[in-house]
Amino acid sequence: MTSTSLPPRKLHAPIARDKADMLTLLVACLLVLLPHFFHLPPWISAAVVTLLGWRSWITLTGKRLPPRWLLLPVAILAMAGIYLAYRTLLGRDAGVAMLALLLILKLLEMHAKRDLFVVLFLSFFLLLTNFFYSQTIPTALLMVIAVLALLTAQLSFQFTGTVPPLKKKLRLATLIVGLATPLMLVLFLLFPRIQGPLWGLPGDASGARTGLSDSMTPGMISSLALSDDIAFRVKFIDPVPPQASLYWRASVLSHFDGRTWTAQPQRPMKAGSVKALAGSLSTRYQVTMEPHGRRWLFALETPLEPPQLHDNSAYLANDFQLLARERIGARLRYDVTSWTQFSLQADSVPDELNDGLQRVPGFNPATIGFARSLLARSSDSAELVALVLQYFRREPFSYTLEPPLLGRNSVDEFLFSSRAGFCEHYASAFVVLMRELGIPARVVTGYQGGEINPSDGYMEVRQSDAHAWAEVWIEQRGWIRVDPTGAVAPERIQRSVASQSDRRLFGGLVTLSPARDSWLAMTRFNWDALSNAWNQRVLNYSSEQQKNLLARLGIDQVDWPVLTALMLGAGSLVMAIMMLPLLMNRARPDPAGKLYAAFCRRMARFGVFRAPHDGPRTFMIAVAASTLLPQHTKAAALRFLNGYEALQYGTVEPRQRRAALSQLHTLLAACR
Repeated sequence: MTSTSLPPRKLHAPIARDKADMLTLLVACLLVLLPHFFHLPPWISAAVVTLLGWRSWITLTGKRLPPRWLLLPVAILAMAGIYLAYRTLLGRDAGVAMLALLLILKLLEMHAKRDLFVVLFLSFFLLLTNFFYSQTIPTALLMVIAVLALLTAQLSFQFTGTVPPLKKKLRLATLIVGLATPLMLVLFLLFPRIQGPLWGLPGDASGARTGLSDSMTPGMISSLALSDDIAFRVKFIDPVPPQASLYWRASVLSHFDGRTWTAQPQRPMKAGSVKALAGSLSTRYQVTMEPHGRRWLFALETPLEPPQLHDNSAYLANDFQLLARERIGARLRYDVTSWTQFSLQADSVPDELNDGLQRVPGFNPATIGFARSLLARSSDSAELVALVLQYFRREPFSYTLEPPLLGRNSVDEFLFSSRAGFCEHYASAFVVLMRELGIPARVVTGYQGGEINPSDGYMEVRQSDAHAWAEVWIEQRGWIRVDPTGAVAPERIQRSVASQSDRRLFGGLVTLSPARDSWLAMTRFNWDALSNAWNQRVLNYSSEQQKNLLARLGIDQVDWPVLTALMLGAGSLVMAIMMLPLLMNRARPDPAGKLYAAFCRRMARFGVFRAPHDGPRTFMIAVAASTLLPQHTKAAALRFLNGYEALQYGTVEPRQRRAALSQLHTLLAACR
């Protein structure tokens, strides 16, 4: 009995080349689109994933692409959905969403090679739009990976015949990026800088951003305390002030409607309103502020003059806000000098203090009664302030990030019922009580504290350091800062919320408590320092820094023609240096092959042609059989072919090659 054996079955059949190339392109497109999922509406992200999955299924199963009559209504519905979501088809967000959907739809109608290039170029353009939303180091790294994937996909479609493995194509794509990097650095350093953010649109500055606002409602700042985002960084030139003195002023709120504090219209401050007192020390520092879409600038209390801003201007308002003329829509760096002892509007007259005395009738009757009882004990403003602070210390007030909700008479409920709140509760109640006592007062919001990063020496002030305090006007002393939160929770002033709370690394993937894991703490500091260096030296590489760089190289006069000449010269030099190894290592032409090519061209003039697949021996037969060649030419041609065959295929000794090549030159000349 005999049995037939079946051939072994392949467990993993290789994917056909066209399928593998298309899957490589789909993976590259997914890497391009992935970061956009964090800001696109959920339905667009779901549509992109669904259509991408459909295209992958078509590729793997070999099904036909959908007809255009089916894709057209899908495209129309997609555009209609974008219009309903954004109320426009223009602008940053709507434009990016439209490009994302168009890219996926184009993948479903690829019928020619030109469609492939449309997809690739659209992917490269969509890749750049990621920087509209994030310019961090992880975003840049992800974009480099996406570029490598796109170049690998592009190379996959370029090969004919034998296709190299994916690893070799990826290595070639990496080589292309590596060769482009030096020229990219030259363009980055020397290309004339433009003013304003490179990765932004005119409407971006007014978009919603995390941070303080022009109004304050109890509970607003406590929600910011949960955010670990950087508000600004500070590099001190002089010694760092004590933690309790780090009050970074932002907005001044004078109007109260019973629930919300808002700012009044600002006017430039009168000359001489701020005076440094005798013996006052100055503190010099540099602020690098993240964009917040508002006009205020952060500074320690108190600068005597506004900083100099490039392509903008700043001024001190009548309520001592430090304001820029234009909204801050890009990262901004400026130098400030603040003074430790000063008098602020000490000579103000009562008419100028009306904003600080505004009251809301019909609200908080218990607070009004409490103010009357205090007035019965004293009429001195400084003593009344001390009595209120003593009340906060004596009664069972608590400092919490989760205060209870307050009703219509919010100040009454806070002072005499809940007695639990965050800084804005204490500042709001204190100012309302001061006004009932006839003392001009206002709320100031900003940030308090900060944390020095030991890796680079910068102080980091985060959104969790957001704070609210009060200012009261005392005769002959002017406006003075009073922080009622310090009376209840002095540890908040001595150590900021940011230094006491858990930290989130790498976009929240890792949570770190400052009280443990010191090596993790140093990892966090080093990462923050690296991010700061990226911001300072890459994202904030301005025209001033470009001029300083060239000045260190001995080039003082810098303008557009000079920069253009330097850029072209340095770019040409870099390209020459990069090309030199390639030219030196290129394959040198074979002398015998060069003579053979010249011989074939000469025979073609006589009408004897060599087929591309013919070797020397086959061509020799054709030459011998030709009737078009003169006898002396035919004899020289046959001797040439015999000599070439011997030289190329090994019957000639290496030491005899030069003589053999010389003989071929002579025989080629005789083939006339």
